[in-house]
Amino acid sequence: MPDYSRDERIVMTLDAGGTNFVFSAMQADRPVTPAFALPSHADDLERSLHTLVEGFRRVESQLPAPPAAISFAFPGPADYASGIIVRPPNLPAWRDVPLGPMLEEKFGLPTFINNDGDLFTCGEAAAGFLPYVNGLLERAGSRKRFRNLLGVTLGTGFGAGIVRDGELFLGDNSASGEIWLMRHKREPHRNVEEGASIRAVRRKFAEITGRRLEETPDTRAIAEIADAGGPGDRDAAREAFRHMGEMAGDAIAQAITLLDGLVVIGGGIAGAHRHFLPALIDEMNACFETPTGVRFPRMVPRAFNLESAGELEEFLRGRTKELNVPLSSRRVRFDAAPRVGVGITRLGTSEATAIGAYAFALNRLS
Repeated sequence: MPDYSRDERIVMTLDAGGTNFVFSAMQADRPVTPAFALPSHADDLERSLHTLVEGFRRVESQLPAPPAAISFAFPGPADYASGIIVRPPNLPAWRDVPLGPMLEEKFGLPTFINNDGDLFTCGEAAAGFLPYVNGLLERAGSRKRFRNLLGVTLGTGFGAGIVRDGELFLGDNSASGEIWLMRHKREPHRNVEEGASIRAVRRKFAEITGRRLEETPDTRAIAEIADAGGPGDRDAAREAFRHMGEMAGDAIAQAITLLDGLVVIGGGIAGAHRHFLPALIDEMNACFETPTGVRFPRMVPRAFNLESAGELEEFLRGRTKELNVPLSSRRVRFDAAPRVGVGITRLGTSEATAIGAYAFALNRLS
């Protein structure tokens, strides 16, 4: 994905939630105006639409130069390519609303709308995890480079986005990267989000400790208990995060088997990665078994935890071989260690999403 960190074009953007719309603008991968919030009026479509127009007018009035586009994340389901919002659960008044065409008409600007998982991945591919890992490989003297990225957000829900060879993969129905709809490994009648989200950690902790869910602390407090920094059942806290890592790892292993690239994790639980990432990696490196009892790895590449210094070192080193070319005097080198690196956002989830919205718009304009 191109580097837009020196691009002078300005893109107006938005963080849309059920309670507030947060407006800002980006230039050269950085905010160019202060962010401000207006109430979303989730139950009143007319007021909500007028709020969007008012917010972008206010941003536009603060810009040092005319904007080139509008680009932002908006809750789905939606037909993002057409800019039509279908029925977001946290914005109940919104049903089949052509938001993109409306904003294009009001502002005379190209308008791009995506979901937050897609734009998070786009930002990490443009200016975060993907160039970070490739930079480490270059400095280590490795010829290995990655071009594909699966971005995963672990928080209120379990979302994902896919960047393939520098392009955000959108799908034909604006439904790519819907990792939350994969099966739950241990409860196959449920979707995996019930095992890989904030509520999954709280539910598991409540189950182990024998308390009611409404009496269960939030994930930040559960992480403190796991660190022995707060009072409570440390083993139960650690198991709650380990269980979530296993469920997320199962879904990520299935997804990355089709994509074959790096994996970056963001979202509200990413800060507690020390408690779930080892289990996630173990699940990705687990084995299948044939009917005759022969075990074999579930993935072709091996997964590495890039937040572990030892695993990062091994990942960067690879396994270089020199081979004789048959019927020739030439020798060739290749890296004989297929591998996938898994790590945590280098930008922060919100910043990555904003940069992703900026990069996506400029990539389309170009």
